[in-house]
Amino acid sequence: MTTTNRTSHPIALRDATVTDPFWASRQELVRTQVIPYQWNALNDNVPGAAPSYCMHNFKAAAAQNAEHHKEGKAFVPPKYTFRGFEALPEDPANPDPDKFYGFVFQDTDFSKWIEAVGYSLTHHPDAELEATADAAIDIVCAAQLDNGYLDTYYILNGMDRHFTNLKDHHELYCFGHLVEGAVAYYEATGKRKLLDAACRFADYIDSRFGTEEGRLHGYPGHEIAEMALVKLAAVTGETRYADLAEYFVWQRGQQPLYFALEDRRRAEEDGRNYEPREQNYTYYQADKPVTEQTEALGHAVRAAYFYSGVADVARITGEAALLESCETLWRNIVDRKLYITGGIGATHMGEAFSFDYDLPNDTAYSESCAAIALAFFARRMLEIQPKSEYADVMESALYNTTLAGMALDGKSFFYVNPLEVVPEACHRDERKFHVKPVRQKWFGCACCPPNIARIVESVQEYAYTVAEDGGTLFTHLYMGGVAKAELNGTAVELDVTANLPWQGDGKAVVRLGGDAAGTSAQAPARFTLAFRLPGWVGDESAAAAAITATGESESGADSSRVTREIRDGYLYLTGEWRDGDTVTFDFPMPVRMLAANPLVREDAGKVAFVRGPITFCAEEKDNGANLHLLHADVEALLADPSAAKVEEFDFHAGAKGIDDKGQGEVEDVTRRMVKLEVPAWREPLPAAVAAAGEGAAEVPAFAPLYAVYAPVKREPATATLIPYFAWANRGENEMTVWLRG
Repeated sequence: MTTTNRTSHPIALRDATVTDPFWASRQELVRTQVIPYQWNALNDNVPGAAPSYCMHNFKAAAAQNAEHHKEGKAFVPPKYTFRGFEALPEDPANPDPDKFYGFVFQDTDFSKWIEAVGYSLTHHPDAELEATADAAIDIVCAAQLDNGYLDTYYILNGMDRHFTNLKDHHELYCFGHLVEGAVAYYEATGKRKLLDAACRFADYIDSRFGTEEGRLHGYPGHEIAEMALVKLAAVTGETRYADLAEYFVWQRGQQPLYFALEDRRRAEEDGRNYEPREQNYTYYQADKPVTEQTEALGHAVRAAYFYSGVADVARITGEAALLESCETLWRNIVDRKLYITGGIGATHMGEAFSFDYDLPNDTAYSESCAAIALAFFARRMLEIQPKSEYADVMESALYNTTLAGMALDGKSFFYVNPLEVVPEACHRDERKFHVKPVRQKWFGCACCPPNIARIVESVQEYAYTVAEDGGTLFTHLYMGGVAKAELNGTAVELDVTANLPWQGDGKAVVRLGGDAAGTSAQAPARFTLAFRLPGWVGDESAAAAAITATGESESGADSSRVTREIRDGYLYLTGEWRDGDTVTFDFPMPVRMLAANPLVREDAGKVAFVRGPITFCAEEKDNGANLHLLHADVEALLADPSAAKVEEFDFHAGAKGIDDKGQGEVEDVTRRMVKLEVPAWREPLPAAVAAAGEGAAEVPAFAPLYAVYAPVKREPATATLIPYFAWANRGENEMTVWLRG
C-alpha cells in the first residue's frame, strides 16, 4: 500500500455541525435522553436494569485514597485478592461501599460516558450537564493514586498485583478509554482536570513499559491504548505518548510471547504448577507480530481497535510494513468476514471473527462495539489514503449495525445484532441465548450503550478530513451541516444540505472568510474540494456525473476555473473558488438486490436488499410469521428492477415490555423513513397446519412431518422491507435480512 503523500486528518469537532434531520435527531436523542439515562445507569438508578457499579467503584477508591492521605505511612493498603473477571455482591441490595464490583473494566462506563458528554457540550453548552460532569470528574480524579495509576479494580483489590495480568485484566484498556474521554471533555470545555489525570496515568505507564532493562515488555490485552495515545500526543504535543503507542504496536506478538511469560509468572506466584499448553493468543491478536498477521482473528472489537491503532501509527510514521499490514487485514475483513449490515464478529464463542466466509445469520454476534470499531478502522484508513471503499464500509457500519444497537427512543440497546431472529428460538435454544429478540435496558457488561452514544455525538468527525498539505477538504459522508477548514491560508466553510440516507440529492455552498493576510472575504481562493463517489451508486463515472460545480459552468473547458479528476473513488474539484460557489449532487439511489459470495453457505440461494447506505430487512409485523417461507420474486425483479417500490412513510415505534423488568419496552416514537415494497411469493402452509392455527399443541396426523417431494406452490405476495436499524422497535417478532430467492 502506498500513500502518495495523501494523508489527511479529521477537522475539529467544533468546526463541523450536523443539521440534517437524520443525524441531528439522533444527536438530539443522545443529548436529551441517552446521556442522562446512562448517567443514571452508571449510578445504578435504572429500575430493572443490570447494575453498573461504575461510580460506586470510583467513590470507594476515592474514599480509600483519602484514608491513605489521612493516615500517611500508617495506612495499610489492601493485599491483592482475586475476585474473578466479574465481581458481584453477595447481597445485591446491599453492596459493600468499600469493595469493587462489576467487570474488571467497569471504569470504562464512565470514560465513554464523559466522552459522549464532551462531544455533546461541544455543540450544545449545558451548564447543568457540565456541572454533573465536573462533579463526576472530581470523584474519578480523587481515586487516582499519587503515582498516577488510576484503575479501581487494582486500587481496591490490591496494587501488589497490578500490571501482572495484562492479558485479561484490562488496565491499559481502561487507560485508553480514560484518555479518549479526557481529550473530548478538554476540547469541549477547556478544563484540564481529567486530561491532567490521564496524562499522569500515561506518564506512569510510560515509566513502566518499554524494551529497556527493568521495564515491562508487555502490551494491552484489550487494545485501545494505541489509538488513544496517538490522540493524546496530538492534543498535548508530547511525542513520547505517540512513541509509547508505536512501542505497543511493534512489541505485540514478539517472541518470547509476553502473555505466555506472564501466565507462567502468575502460576508460580500463586503456587500452582504451570503446564505449557496450547494457548489461543490469536484471540488477543498476540500470537505473532502484526506484520506477520494476514487474517483478522480473535475478539472482533479488540482486533479492530488494534488495527485502528496500527493505522494511526502507520500514518504518523509512514512505516511501509505497517501500512501493508493494515491493507492486508482490511482486505481479509471486507472480502471474507463482513456482514452486509456492516457488522463484524460472526461467533459468540469469544465474540470473535470466525473462519473465512462463515457468516451465520441467526447466531451472528456482530457486536455493536465491533461495528463502531470497524468505523474507527475505516476512518483511519481514509486518513492514510482517501479511497471510497473505506468510506463505503464506514458508512454501512454507522447507518446499519451501529444505529441498530439503540432503540428509536434511546432507552434500550442491542449488544448482539443478528440478521435473522425467531423469538422462540432465542428463548428456548441455548445455542442462541446470546441473541435477544428485543433490546435490553442495560448490561452488566455495558460497553455498547456508551460506545454508541460517543460515536453518534461525534459522527461529523467521520464526514470530513483535511489533507496534511492544507490544500484539500475531503467529504466522505454526506450529511447536512457546516464544515469549516483553512485551505491554503483561506478560511473556508462548506454549507451542506443533504437528504441522505433516503434521497441522494443535496448541495454544498462554498463560503470564503478572511485569511491571515486579511484578504477580503470575497477574494477568490485556490484549493481542492474532494467528494466521495459512493459505491452504492454503481458506476463511478455515473456518480461523478451526478456532481456539478459552479466554476465548471464557464464557457468551454479551457476557461473553466474549476477542473475535475477522479482518483480512487473521489472526485477532485480543483481551481479558483469564489464565495457562494455551489457544488450540487444528485446521486442515483437504485434498489440493489444483492447476493453473497457463493462460499457464504448460510446465504446460498438468498438475496438481500440495499438502497443507498441502508440495508433493509423484513419483520413479522409487516409480513406475517414464518418468514423463512417468504421468497423474493427474483425473476420479476431481474426483468424489471423498478418493480421494487420505494415509499416514504412514517414509522411508528412503540412496544410494551415482554417481562417484569420491562425489557423490550419502546416509547411511542414516529420517524420519517423509507420502506421497500418488493415483489415476492410465499410457500403456503399445508392446509391442516394452517387450520391448526398459531401455537396449536397438535397438528393432525394428515399433516406429516415429512412427505414426498412436490414442487412448491407459489402464493403471490409483496414483501415489505424496513431499514435494518429500525427492527425490534415494535415489539418481539421475527426478522430476516436475507430472503430466499
